[in-house]
Amino acid sequence: MNHLKGIHHVTAITSSAEENYRFFTYVLGMRLVKKTVNQDDIQTYHLFFADDVGGAGTDMTFFDFPNIPKGTHGTNEIYRTGFRVPTDAALVYWVKRFDRLDVKHTGIQEQFGTQVLSFVDFDDQQYQLVSDENNNGVAAGTPWQKGPIPLEFAITGLGPITIRIAEFDYMKEVLEKVLLFKEIGQNGSFHLFEVGEGGNGAQVIIEKNVILPPGRQGFGTVHHAAFRVEDRAVLDEWTQRMESFGFKTSGFVDRFFFQSLYSRVANGILFEFATDGPGFMGDESYETLGEKLSLPPFLEPQREQIEGLVRPIDTVRSTIEFVKE
Repeated sequence: MNHLKGIHHVTAITSSAEENYRFFTYVLGMRLVKKTVNQDDIQTYHLFFADDVGGAGTDMTFFDFPNIPKGTHGTNEIYRTGFRVPTDAALVYWVKRFDRLDVKHTGIQEQFGTQVLSFVDFDDQQYQLVSDENNNGVAAGTPWQKGPIPLEFAITGLGPITIRIAEFDYMKEVLEKVLLFKEIGQNGSFHLFEVGEGGNGAQVIIEKNVILPPGRQGFGTVHHAAFRVEDRAVLDEWTQRMESFGFKTSGFVDRFFFQSLYSRVANGILFEFATDGPGFMGDESYETLGEKLSLPPFLEPQREQIEGLVRPIDTVRSTIEFVKE
């Protein structure tokens, strides 16, 4: 059985595509590599922020569903998304940056022997910067070369995702017996699991939490998390594996930028399995990546209708010279 390769992407919900774009571009210095629409709800933007070339394992994506209420954090939710930075010194830089830009954060803390910095955005979406100082395992991506962050401090990909769950024993069984993760650490109610090559890019933290009420999905919360598989053949293996354990799946879904499979694994937690390719570089040049509304071929005939449904967002950055500070 081909193991999962690590985290592929995390998809969350925002109250404002415009504010979301500004926060990820100008505060976090991640590159918008694709401005498209939710393929299942074409009036909704789907924005992809990633490393310099949109590599698998580096992208955080967002839906802005119209009129959706604010979500609430609790148990039985994918609670926090991690982002990798190169060193402990990078976290010191980010504390100063967050203070200057009025981003709420916890200060630098230690988590399973690694330095981390937790913070939130305007929607109370939960994030964490994780230091790669002593990290081994899945390789990091390439920071956005022309972004506003000095390259030695910039975000290079996704780090551990944190999931709160009431039925911990069941979740542990799913991770270990079905998804082939290994538990490598525990600190109180927090358990660290990793898969494949391991390291920050292939880890999940599970918090056993039977105190909080269940989280309610809405803006400010995560919609689903995706794990990497090599290609369509391996994706088909995982479809068969999930169904052999009795899990319902979406079956094969072609998202054009990658190919996918979806399955709810425990307490409503939605996982996706996604191929590493073909990626985000096929329909736009490197220089202007993410600047136009990109549609997969099956939606291209509806472009005029879709452009009438979604409001214009100016995402042109190729004409901007960012000062790295």
